[in-house]
Amino acid sequence: MKFMSQVMFAAACVATLAPGLACAQAQNVRVRGTIEKVDGNAVMVKSREGAEFKLVLKDNARVAGVVKARLTDLKPTDNVAITSQRRADGGQEAIELRISPAGQPFNSFQGDWDLAPNTTMTNGSLQGAIANFEGEVLTVTYKVKDQPDREQKIVVTASTIIATTVPATLADLKPGLKVFVAGAPRLADGSLDVAAIQVEKEIAPPQ
Repeated sequence: MKFMSQVMFAAACVATLAPGLACAQAQNVRVRGTIEKVDGNAVMVKSREGAEFKLVLKDNARVAGVVKARLTDLKPTDNVAITSQRRADGGQEAIELRISPAGQPFNSFQGDWDLAPNTTMTNGSLQGAIANFEGEVLTVTYKVKDQPDREQKIVVTASTIIATTVPATLADLKPGLKVFVAGAPRLADGSLDVAAIQVEKEIAPPQ
């Protein structure tokens, strides 16, 4: 039991998407939900599970709008974030492929994810693609602490959501739009201290 608790705790640390932070950051809260109200830099959100959150955006918070992209937009060595599920043959099939804009903060890793049951997040550099009868097979190289880089092959199909982000502002945060916060610590009053948020622009941010 002790071993299992340690494994679960370590996995939570990986999932924060924040490189170099101590495991105490596993306390961070991830939010997927819909904006209900905006008051200055305070954004009230109802999560997909029905919980109410008050997001307090930092003065320099990064706001990104999620827009559609195509597989043909990918370039060699692009950074990608892919949410995938295990296939019957043991491989990984992409639910969502997010192309990371050049120059944006990016944490390369692979770990369990919570978009849907049994999902995995692979953040890494695109190494190449081959076509097969099911679609494209992407090879993504990701980093592992104190170990050589590893590779993961992921199948992208016609049902894979392909997206990227564009710069946005507080003015783009409006009631009714869906948002995603990868992880934010709680403030003393229970609200969340948000340094980065993604907001629906052309499509919702399922990540």
